Amino acid sequence: MNAILKQKIEYCSTMLANGHKVNYVHQGQGDPIVMVHGLAASLHDWDDLLPEVAAAGYGGYALDLLGHGESEKPAHPHDYSVENTYADFSAWIETLKINQPLILVGHSLGGGLSLLYAHRNPSRVKALVIVNPFYSMEQLPLILQRIFHHQLINTTLIDRTPYRIFRFFVDMTSFHTYIGSRETHVLPEHVRYQTALDYKRASSSIYNIPRTLHHLDLDLSRITQPTLLLWGGRDQTLAPSSFPRLAEQLPNLIKKHHFPVCGHVPHQCHPKDFNPHVMEFLRGI
Repeated sequence: MNAILKQKIEYCSTMLANGHKVNYVHQGQGDPIVMVHGLAASLHDWDDLLPEVAAAGYGGYALDLLGHGESEKPAHPHDYSVENTYADFSAWIETLKINQPLILVGHSLGGGLSLLYAHRNPSRVKALVIVNPFYSMEQLPLILQRIFHHQLINTTLIDRTPYRIFRFFVDMTSFHTYIGSRETHVLPEHVRYQTALDYKRASSSIYNIPRTLHHLDLDLSRITQPTLLLWGGRDQTLAPSSFPRLAEQLPNLIKKHHFPVCGHVPHQCHPKDFNPHVMEFLRGI
């Protein structure tokens, strides 16, 4: 605990060449680990993991993606695509001026971006930790596939949704009781608060990003970095069956593990179970 407390967190922002501001945090010194959150989330996704990797002798970085958290939120819906989000992410990495290969930790959309970065920049990536990665529209329920198939121009209703409605949605979807089982899954109070806040402060146009996944040329067979794949077995956002299929396509999958009680955010619902898997993988590489 003392080692964790000694690692100071730096709150930073930088301006990219395209004029976009990127908000991020940095903690620790050592081999660089870049953490990438999912859709409608923020760098706070990694509040439990970041101090642990810093205490273990790594330099941890976590950013707010385009349209999320405190990073730039372009006004035009056309600005929100996977390619534009990736471009900001990639440009931000360059501003860090890190000469050694990176370890990427990505959740959901951040997992997809991490796979894409490793695919396009193989020499820049040392290893991957991907958590419930979102890399294909086919992972979504059919109703969401239909919704995201078309560009969302009028998002006024989302913009006007108050925090309490987002909080109600988060509370209801993060609680599960299963008959015949003693297991329940309730996200901690601070996580539910932050999740609802992240929904509220994100640009409503971010929901245009998923539909552009179809345009990506992502050859998984070319991602040869050592990879750890983790997912929640009760994911209601992305089909849990898609993760074992992904595992079969990754040439250098070191380990895969699913958390039966967790849903879409295993790194937040049970960090005490999740973090040891990450730390063991990091020690192994």
